[in-house]
Amino acid sequence: PLIDVDDLEEFAVRPAPQGVTVKCRITRDKKGMDRGMYPTYYLHLEREHGKKVFLLAGRKRKKSKTSNYLISIDPTDLSRGGESFIGKLRSNLMGTKFTVYDNGVNPMKTTSSLEASTLRQELAAICYETNVLGFKGPRKMSVIIPGMNMDHERVSIRPRNEHETLLARWQNKNTESVIELHNKTPVWNDDTQSYVLNFHGRVTQASVKNFQIIHDNDPDYIVMQFGRVAEDVFTMDYNYPMCALQAFSIALSSFDSKLACE
Repeated sequence: PLIDVDDLEEFAVRPAPQGVTVKCRITRDKKGMDRGMYPTYYLHLEREHGKKVFLLAGRKRKKSKTSNYLISIDPTDLSRGGESFIGKLRSNLMGTKFTVYDNGVNPMKTTSSLEASTLRQELAAICYETNVLGFKGPRKMSVIIPGMNMDHERVSIRPRNEHETLLARWQNKNTESVIELHNKTPVWNDDTQSYVLNFHGRVTQASVKNFQIIHDNDPDYIVMQFGRVAEDVFTMDYNYPMCALQAFSIALSSFDSKLACE
């Protein structure tokens, strides 16, 4: 089935169709003055016959104390005030926990009692844990996303304070209306002397940054997978109930995570 991306803004937050894997690729562009520090990441949908359709671009903001990525539906306009700003990814000071927001209003920055519908939604939270092997072994990731209602629409989570955030709900075990996902534990392979996952040909280069996200109840259903195919090229595939903005942000967090240092 052809995936309709006519309206990028709508597509970016629309969950993948059930039963369809949305196959994408991320390219990292390190060109420019600040070279390696602030690369731009471009997400494209892969079509048959090698055609690609642009979906999203992301770039780290320079003057931010924490890692803060702006995500845009225009590859040439990555500004906060731009029309194309669609969401952002922000980390804590440690760089171990990340939250993904849409382009709504930050509740801390508004004094009026705004209509709830203009408050920003939290679309995902990502937590990285060091493992007992330190930085050498596979990382542990937990991904918390809003749940789905009976009509297969995403539950809207618009926190007004710290206690209502996805991370707070997860930490307080208040997990109704949220879904908790984890990365699939890689298996040690004696031949290659490394931890491996089966990406069914979608990932060709070994890297600690490669991962698959699953739900504990159904470890064979890959909600999202990400992995390297070339120096600055990565594949990113996602399935229901994830959307492009969630998956792309999770991938960006994995580039950034302080625990990603090999």
